[in-house]
Amino acid sequence: MTQDQENSLTTLGWVSYILHLVVAVGAVIPSAQASIVLLLVALVLDLVKRQDAAGSWHASHFSWRIRSVIWAGIAYLLTLPLWLLFIFPGWIAWTVISLWFLYRIVKGMVRMNARQPMEPASAI
Repeated sequence: MTQDQENSLTTLGWVSYILHLVVAVGAVIPSAQASIVLLLVALVLDLVKRQDAAGSWHASHFSWRIRSVIWAGIAYLLTLPLWLLFIFPGWIAWTVISLWFLYRIVKGMVRMNARQPMEPASAI
C-alpha cells in the first residue's frame, strides 16, 4: 500500500468516524438529534471503500463501523415495541443502545488515532 493510499484511507476513516460520532452524540443528548442521513452516508462510504482497505490495519476499522451500525440498528428495531407499549422502558433501552454505540465509535477513534487495528477482529 502506498503512502497516498494510506493517507486516503485514514482521511476517509476519520470522516466516517466523525459522521458516526455526530449521530451517536445526537442519539444520547436529548434535542440534539442528528439526521439518520449522516449515518447512512457514513455507512455507504464504509461499504463502498471497504475493499480498498483489504489487507491493511484499516480493514478492521471498516468492519468495526459497519458492525456497529448493523448491531445498533437491530437493537433499535428489537426494542421498538417498548416505545409502543410503554414510553419509559423504550427510552431506557434506546439510551443504553445509544451509549453502547457512542462507546464503540469513541473506542474506534482512539485506536485509529493510535494507528492500531480493532482487536479482536471477530468481536461484535
